[in-house]
Amino acid sequence: MIQVRESDKRGRTQLEWLDSRHTFSFGEYHDPAHMGFRSLRVINEDRVHPGEGFGTHGHADMEIVSYVLEGALQHRDSLGNGSIIRPGDVQRMSAGTGVTHSEYNPSREEGTHFLQIWIVPGRRGMAPGYEQKAFPQEEMTGKWRVVGSPDGREGSVTIHQDVGMLAAVLSSGDAIPYGISPGRHAWIQVARGAIAVNGIPLRAGDGAAISDEGAIEVRAEEPSEVLLFDLA
Repeated sequence: MIQVRESDKRGRTQLEWLDSRHTFSFGEYHDPAHMGFRSLRVINEDRVHPGEGFGTHGHADMEIVSYVLEGALQHRDSLGNGSIIRPGDVQRMSAGTGVTHSEYNPSREEGTHFLQIWIVPGRRGMAPGYEQKAFPQEEMTGKWRVVGSPDGREGSVTIHQDVGMLAAVLSSGDAIPYGISPGRHAWIQVARGAIAVNGIPLRAGDGAAISDEGAIEVRAEEPSEVLLFDLA
């Protein structure tokens, strides 16, 4: 079963400095029919104006992953971490018992386009943590690349939940399979471009919940970038 979450049906927050689309309920956007999928709680597609960003604020008991598509994101947190996240980087912050952080667009000229992803951790009350890794595009060109996992396999960031996060960059006509183990589920998020999942069309911003499917094929209808979450 594949259930599509269409891009234009998502919630939206518009501020002077931010345009954010919410796949699941978030902030003032509340939709009881879309509260998350399995341990996947938030997928926000954020566009941040030059020189603007999210001021210092707090979180607890959440795995927060940032995936930059265009521009850059400057991160600072109460653990003493400071970094710039660019396309190809994956950042994971474990809020655990509590952490404060800020995320800004450091450019005065270019906007930042990124996905903010929240995953409910496997247990509450962990120590806060932070990790950031770079993944060369050639490692995900025409194939799946594991970028997040519970055990940090294949050099991925460690996510404290039974979830695999994979990315692929596809040329038009590329088709890549993915096997889903019995009892597991998947979520596909189209970051850019247009694809078909087992023949079902999805465009940029669309997502799809996948259950009771032993395998899927993702075929690119145009140059595309796709994220896949393998979920318990």
